[in-house]
Amino acid sequence: MRMVEISGKKDVLRIARAKGKILLKKETIERIKKNEIEKGDVLSASKLSAILATKLTPSLIPLCHPIPITGVEVNFEIGENEIEVSVEVRSLGKTGVEMEALTGVSMALLTIWDMVKKYEKDEKGQYPDTKITYIGVTEKIKREVE
Repeated sequence: MRMVEISGKKDVLRIARAKGKILLKKETIERIKKNEIEKGDVLSASKLSAILATKLTPSLIPLCHPIPITGVEVNFEIGENEIEVSVEVRSLGKTGVEMEALTGVSMALLTIWDMVKKYEKDEKGQYPDTKITYIGVTEKIKREVE
């Protein structure tokens, strides 16, 4: 095992976008919209969690390079029984930011689950309706800067 040597690469603008979804009960979605979740504002907490996770990616994934992240954008699309999280990460550096975007999406979704789990459990304490689905990179851009 080894970390790949990247010192010979040029610094370029790198952008990665990733998405993922969490399926929830309709009642839970309504509680989120009305800010009626006991733990607090789900979307704000999830957004902060995603941003922090992008910055901590090299600490979580052993062979990822620490990179200078120049920007992170987190967005949500709320459906009837799902929330889609999208994360865009930008860097001016020698290696891509896909892992940072994926980590941000994953942590945002996990934060949502943690904050709403009280409302998602059935009578046996299980989560039959709650699922995290499709986490993937939707776009990767590499562009030379002048």
